[in-house]
Amino acid sequence: MEFFVVFAVIVLSWMAWQLYRAKQFTGFKKQVEQELKAQVIKTIQSQLKAGQTALTPNNDCHVQATINYWCQYPVRIVQYALAHEIISKESLIAAGNYRHCQHLFHVQRQYMHHFQDQ
Repeated sequence: MEFFVVFAVIVLSWMAWQLYRAKQFTGFKKQVEQELKAQVIKTIQSQLKAGQTALTPNNDCHVQATINYWCQYPVRIVQYALAHEIISKESLIAAGNYRHCQHLFHVQRQYMHHFQDQ
């Protein structure tokens, strides 16, 4: 009988720990959507406006399409921010979000942008 009580306590403890970790990950995703997304949008707008030429007019339609593409999924927001040095790996580690970022890349890998080697 004591075995079942101990087993139940262990299972409940593990489930509570998983719930805590899930809430932390959800908080990270909310932070990406609320804080990082605004920075990514500003960067996209400034880079496209600065790069206007006759070949690449980068009008409002281009800017909006680029913003829609990169901000459609949290994984793309983080990818863009890392690629354009809005955030760094070190800042993710310092904030305790490196593992959450890895998990986000794994969970949303089908939505990731695949960069071409140049």
